[in-house]
Amino acid sequence: MIADQKFINTVKLIALKNALDFNNTIKMDVVISKTFSISKYLAGKNNIKELVPDIKEIASKLNELSIEEKKTLYDSIILENNHYLEDPKNDIWAKDNAKKIEEDKKKKTTTGNEIEFELPILDGAVHGKVVTRFPPEPNGYPHIGHAKAAVIDEEYARKYGGKLILRYDDTNPQKEKIEYYGAIKDGLDWLQVKPDEIKNTSDDILKIYEYGKELIEKNFAYVCSCSPEDIKRNRLNAVECGCTNNSIENNLYEFKNMIAGNYDQNQAIVRYRGNMSSLNTAMRDPTLFRIIKGGLHPKVGSKYSLWPTYDFAAPIEDSLDGVTHAFRTKEYELRNELYFSILDNLSLTKPKLIEFSRLEFEGIPVSKRKITPLIEKGIIKSWDDPRLPTLLGLRRRGILPEAIRKFVLSLSITLSETKPSMEILESFNRKMLDSKARRLFFVKNPVRLNIDSLGTDAVEIRNHPTLDMGKRMVQVGNIIYISNDDAIKLKIGDTLRLMDLCNIEILSIEKNLKMDNNGGNGRNIIINAKNKGNEISHNIPKVQWVSNSDSQDYRILRPLPLYSGDKYNENNLIEDYGLSESYISKLDLGTVIQFVRYGFCKIDDYSTAIFTHR
Repeated sequence: MIADQKFINTVKLIALKNALDFNNTIKMDVVISKTFSISKYLAGKNNIKELVPDIKEIASKLNELSIEEKKTLYDSIILENNHYLEDPKNDIWAKDNAKKIEEDKKKKTTTGNEIEFELPILDGAVHGKVVTRFPPEPNGYPHIGHAKAAVIDEEYARKYGGKLILRYDDTNPQKEKIEYYGAIKDGLDWLQVKPDEIKNTSDDILKIYEYGKELIEKNFAYVCSCSPEDIKRNRLNAVECGCTNNSIENNLYEFKNMIAGNYDQNQAIVRYRGNMSSLNTAMRDPTLFRIIKGGLHPKVGSKYSLWPTYDFAAPIEDSLDGVTHAFRTKEYELRNELYFSILDNLSLTKPKLIEFSRLEFEGIPVSKRKITPLIEKGIIKSWDDPRLPTLLGLRRRGILPEAIRKFVLSLSITLSETKPSMEILESFNRKMLDSKARRLFFVKNPVRLNIDSLGTDAVEIRNHPTLDMGKRMVQVGNIIYISNDDAIKLKIGDTLRLMDLCNIEILSIEKNLKMDNNGGNGRNIIINAKNKGNEISHNIPKVQWVSNSDSQDYRILRPLPLYSGDKYNENNLIEDYGLSESYISKLDLGTVIQFVRYGFCKIDDYSTAIFTHR
């Protein structure tokens, strides 16, 4: 049997609704039973029991989602498919969910059929006065986590008629490269995130020095010349070092020498005078300035060797830039006390800090610790590899920036550490691609099918089943190819429909004696069939096909998760080989198409596409 997208969505809806009704537990027997009960709505499914393995596979994948993720996915599938859910006579889910759709429309602002997700109200926000900032470090290529932060920052700035600042946190010349500044800006341009101001933390180094000096003068900071090992041990054991007894005058003198470059790396640092007995280890006299030598800064060269840490630069810059609401990920939660303590001791204005969870997908980490070694070892060739969660990788894969924005907004501001399913992003992307992508045919592991007579040498096929995207002429002959996945299910006497061509009856299935063992999957058999006319019947299974006289060899790359837990997944890229219509060669590189019954794909080169999703 053939599981089309409507069938897949139907099973998902049954399973998700079951989980939402029963404390996040999917009861497989209920899902199977419910699917059986509505089998009359599943056109072409003569024997629904043959689909039990498909039902179990579809439903079991949903078990990994949290209850919030299940609800989001359920809502998105309902909304995505409401074009065939509007008439209860056409689909059982219309009647069950029409009321819910109407409630959603009332609760949320809508544009056409699309839900516009609203972020929570900002505490203390004044229209026209809100200032947010996106402060990436230019030490790598931007990824989905950066997208979440940037979109939230911009959405709030626009929501309140305020201002968004793009501020490169470039205070570590050993890690930063000029190419990363450009990559971050290119990523934001693609996401259509438009900052009102662009600046670098390195622009304000002299100002930051002045605030460091002020802290020392107020005895809130001191110069420490202990070894890194001693500092680490003392902080762990809550023990003060002798440097805390240095006089203010001596600290100012040493600080001046540090600015002048008279110290080597690790010879001295400036530490905040916090509380070495604090249970919050971030307050145990953390580093404010450190010396970094051996490498040119991409913006200021070798002009400075004394650099502020993020702990010091971030609150200073936020206050100087007039930031009213500073968003950052939950990992900085323990550092909030330090952030506000520094601003209090310098009598600087304090923004409101709002935290949210990091964003990454299960099996697709954003951590440079896991990704960079793959690049450096040549396992993954470039940062635009479609297996990566980088914006370049997602773009090459066929994910639209509008889908990323809607996905981020659907997650809202949460501290939950659950990793959302990639499937939720795909559901938003699918709805947007549906009205953009031409439908073409691709057959994986092609099997030769001889038809007795077609009565025509060309057939005209619509590029989209419901929208006006034009038509294409496909040359046909008595030899066509179908997918091996479909061929192996056929028996002599079976009837099936070759989409947009004709119905056929299987007459015989023979061994192809001309093919050797290297002929590829499916190419060692030949199917002979009889043309049974062109009458459309919903009871006949439908398959895609490719004509021998109008085809080309084609490859599709299917990315899979890079990791399973902490273990690298060796089989993270599948290559499907087969035949596509020659028409695909007329399309521009980068075009997203949908291969019928296979999925959406983005054309990568003239003989290769990258699988986006079903």
